[in-house]
Amino acid sequence: MAAGLTNEQYLLISTVRRFIDNELRPLEDAVEKTGILPTADAKRIFERSRDLGFYAMNIAEHHGGGGLSALDWVLVEEQFGHTTDILIRRAFGNVYEILLSGTPEQHARWLTPSVKGERTFSVAFTEPGAGSDAASIKTTARRDGDGWVLSGQKTFISDAHYSDFFVVTAVTNSSAGARGISTFIIDKGLEGFTIGPDQLMMGLRGTTHAELFFDDVKLGAEALLGPEGGGLKLALQTLGRIRLAQICARAIGKATHVLDMTIEHARQRKQFGQSIGEFQMVQQMLADSAMEINSARLTLHDTARMIDKGNDVREEISMVKVQASETLGRVVDRAVQVFGGSGYAKDLSIERYYRDARICRIYDGTSEIHRSVIGQALLKGSPHLYDMVAQ
Repeated sequence: MAAGLTNEQYLLISTVRRFIDNELRPLEDAVEKTGILPTADAKRIFERSRDLGFYAMNIAEHHGGGGLSALDWVLVEEQFGHTTDILIRRAFGNVYEILLSGTPEQHARWLTPSVKGERTFSVAFTEPGAGSDAASIKTTARRDGDGWVLSGQKTFISDAHYSDFFVVTAVTNSSAGARGISTFIIDKGLEGFTIGPDQLMMGLRGTTHAELFFDDVKLGAEALLGPEGGGLKLALQTLGRIRLAQICARAIGKATHVLDMTIEHARQRKQFGQSIGEFQMVQQMLADSAMEINSARLTLHDTARMIDKGNDVREEISMVKVQASETLGRVVDRAVQVFGGSGYAKDLSIERYYRDARICRIYDGTSEIHRSVIGQALLKGSPHLYDMVAQ
């Protein structure tokens, strides 16, 4: 169910899904078994995606990207949810829009090569003692002439071993609270900068996660991204749209894919002389999953349209984050139940989806944190979050 989409948007959706079916899905099982995407495969799917105009679609056309609207972007990202994280990263890129806040010189050095797929990067905000509480980071950057000296540690950084550079938050004024945090671009290979071993996860096979260590890393003045002291605000402003697309839309896409598999299994699996889909309890699980997916998708699309109109939708994004991630969790849980023992076995991909889904309620802000954001907004007077006629 996708209300109000154009023929062009349906064509975009079908084209991306066909690419995923033909180019990416055949690689999923091997990646899951080995934990590795071979370099040759990564290069091939990148080149194929780039040639079709799929790489860095979220970046504006004048920067070399696809220039998709927020709605078009979430439509595409929903299809990305039909495959696995590492294949999405290699085929379509993770070009975070935070680099758009840079200077022309920074664009030339870091943004443009990233949009072309010549360089890759990760954002590094999370620390051992600062996850949801992004303002409590301990990494520091102190003045050193015209430049800076960076010290500290980051953790759970996706694609750390693959990335060429990192966007890092650090405290530049310890007495200014959240306004004392700045953002820096750090190239791999700088003296004093080391990357720890892969932190193995219960899901997301093939995507590495590692700690970053900064031991008095010297940075030039050009490393500061955005205004000094504006790092936390910059991160929150630019990552909200990314959260909507890369977390919420992909979660809904993955839930859709899992439900497709569950419906087909319910049709084919025979018990007591009939397909298990004939049993009312199985039908109820299928119906609940379909209703929840459609509800989450409509909220996602509505929020994306609000972004395209220039509205501030921070609280709405929090609502979609909770709704989409928890919908996915319930859908895959029901899928395991319908598949029974085979859903718990590694021979089928349902077990993988179950593990991969669990992180969605944690990263980019836990469900509890986002509920707190919504609750505080309601208490301060935001009836528009639930009342369609409220201003």
